[in-house]
Amino acid sequence: MEDVITRKEHEEFARRMESENSRLDDEDRRINHRLQLLENTVSQINALTVSVERMAVNMGNMLAELEKQGKRIEKIEKEPAEAHKAIKSAIITALVGAVVGAVVTGMLALL
Repeated sequence: MEDVITRKEHEEFARRMESENSRLDDEDRRINHRLQLLENTVSQINALTVSVERMAVNMGNMLAELEKQGKRIEKIEKEPAEAHKAIKSAIITALVGAVVGAVVTGMLALL
């Protein structure tokens, strides 16, 4: 009968088991609370990642639109210069035509 334990030993063992179970329950609650906090944090990080991705796409679209606008602005800015060149060319052509006409008329008058 060496395997038999006394009531006192049994009660001490039961108190230790209850204490250990209580400690484990407390630890489980702490761990569950920490897991809930981590899940919330991961959810926030995921939302932030999605927002950053959307912002990057929007910025890419804005860059493309700015490049298009830059090309249109360059074209608009060049129009007055091209018009000026055309007017200058027309004036020079008219002056040269007038001088050539005068010279030809002068030559014909001499003949």
